[in-house]
Amino acid sequence: MEPFSDHILEFHHIHGTNVSLEQSGTQATRVKSFANGICFSKQPLKPGEIFLIEIEEKEIGWCGNLRVGLTARDPKSLEAVPEYSIPDLTNLGDSWVFAITRNHNKVLEEPEAPEAEEGGLAGGQRLGRGEAENGAGGQGDEGGGSNTKPKNFFTDTHLYIDNVRIPRDKLVGRSRPGRYSHILDDLYKTNALPPTARRSRIGVLFVPKAQDLADMHIVINGEDMGASAKGIPAVLPLYAVVDVFAATKCVRIVQVEYGFSSLQTLCRKAIQKHIVHRMAIDWLELPEALKHYCKYE
Repeated sequence: MEPFSDHILEFHHIHGTNVSLEQSGTQATRVKSFANGICFSKQPLKPGEIFLIEIEEKEIGWCGNLRVGLTARDPKSLEAVPEYSIPDLTNLGDSWVFAITRNHNKVLEEPEAPEAEEGGLAGGQRLGRGEAENGAGGQGDEGGGSNTKPKNFFTDTHLYIDNVRIPRDKLVGRSRPGRYSHILDDLYKTNALPPTARRSRIGVLFVPKAQDLADMHIVINGEDMGASAKGIPAVLPLYAVVDVFAATKCVRIVQVEYGFSSLQTLCRKAIQKHIVHRMAIDWLELPEALKHYCKYE
């Protein structure tokens, strides 16, 4: 399912008091403290449309990391943006937000319990067996145990979630150009680095189900973490929620191309295919803007 043409995703002008948006509306930075960092998508998401962000900056000294999810509440209807997405926003109802932790973000399919019938809200502050966070910045994701996500090289051109088809091209984070960037890139591709690391790419979307319901999925570096919230009312407009919380300092939106690739994207692919290392791009006789795009995307 590719239900829409390409368009630019942006953050909503309504956001937490500690958030500063770049002029383009695609980069959000928490300028102080560890909370009041909630951001929303400017428009409601369409079925199968992924809201993908990359972690640009981290801030040491805080425990806890990025939180993502969906809300059926129009940001313009809020009297004030809550200080925390968990539990403040989720307690308002019609919101499904989860904390991204260093380990155990994958949803484990278990027999349904009575409390699981509320769209994942009953336990819904974490994914899988990740650590719960109380929203105070004092408990985090030290997270014991090893990362149990499978380490697969992604050879398919698309990620399939039920009947949703998402191009993989932008889903996996890439390191900044440097001597060891090719090694780091392989670590991103195999999900060997923590999901909370810089350059990780995390997306949220909803997949339509029967009877006007939907499941929320979170995608980390090209891997579907499973249905983290089920039975969401798909008849309501659903906005993406990104909480730039604690150790996560800055995020930017990554635009995903669903239709035909742009000429810029085709040029980037052709250039990257014929170079050994991204640092070699600097030696090519190309416009600086194209060099920058090839190295950073």
